[in-house]
Amino acid sequence: MPAGPTYTNPVYDDDFPDPFVLRVGSVYYAYATNVRSNNVPVLRSTDLAIWEKLGDALPLLPKWARSGASLTWAPSVLPRGHRYVLYFTARDHASDRQCIGRAIADAPDGKFKDDSPRPFICQADLGGSIDPSPFVDEDSSAWLLWKNDGNCCGLSVGLWIQQLSDDGLSLVGRPVELLRHDRAWEASLIEGPSMLKHGGRYYLFYSANWYESADYAVGYAVAEAITGPYRKMTTDGPLFAGRGDVAGPGGQEFFRDVKGNLWMAYHAWDARFVGYAKLGRRSLRIDRVTFVGDTPMLYGPTTGPQPLH
Repeated sequence: MPAGPTYTNPVYDDDFPDPFVLRVGSVYYAYATNVRSNNVPVLRSTDLAIWEKLGDALPLLPKWARSGASLTWAPSVLPRGHRYVLYFTARDHASDRQCIGRAIADAPDGKFKDDSPRPFICQADLGGSIDPSPFVDEDSSAWLLWKNDGNCCGLSVGLWIQQLSDDGLSLVGRPVELLRHDRAWEASLIEGPSMLKHGGRYYLFYSANWYESADYAVGYAVAEAITGPYRKMTTDGPLFAGRGDVAGPGGQEFFRDVKGNLWMAYHAWDARFVGYAKLGRRSLRIDRVTFVGDTPMLYGPTTGPQPLH
């Protein structure tokens, strides 16, 4: 557990969808999908229990993106040298699809800027590209995961990966499709990819089912190589689903605290208020993650290790 106050979920009880947490020294920064007037809302904490609002990490969208559309989603940040690269999703004028951009700042809470003339990744023929998530391997190579947004228009939906240049601003090689939705519990889509490496194997986590339902949940697959092939471990049901007063958990991302402990940041609904039509909010939650053998396990704020299903 972190030093200081004992945390209670949700750690930030306001709308904060698709959270990504970055530790810089002893300070934690959390970024989320657009909320109200903020394209990329950002929070800061020194103890993981109390979070301070800092404002908008991306106050100006790039010229290629449609502004004011509430379509800036699922940000993530990759430190590269003395700079930080923000990957985000926005609506592309040219294709009218959701596409991935990348912006740069000198500080994690700085005002990121994307001066690119076009999106970083945009699979327009596959419905667009969303939910970027960086992963740095043990050899220091950086990779970007994402989802093609086929469910926007009746196309197949998959998770993809491609290597990044050392500065995180360019793509190397060709994209590789890793997974598609093919299980009943996943309903019509999988999305929100994120990756861990444990015991020499790659663990690809994803969210599935409809985000505005209590059935939204987290699954995972495993591979011996970063580009696969991946084998789904959650075949008959999700790894991490709603229970008690928590409904529809998802948007998972992973980070380590100052002591090296592994955590999962995610959003979830209060089970009494699932969906925005019912005045619900996807609040920010965090829990410790460990492995028992090859199986990921979860520590809640007041529990010992528990299976994630």
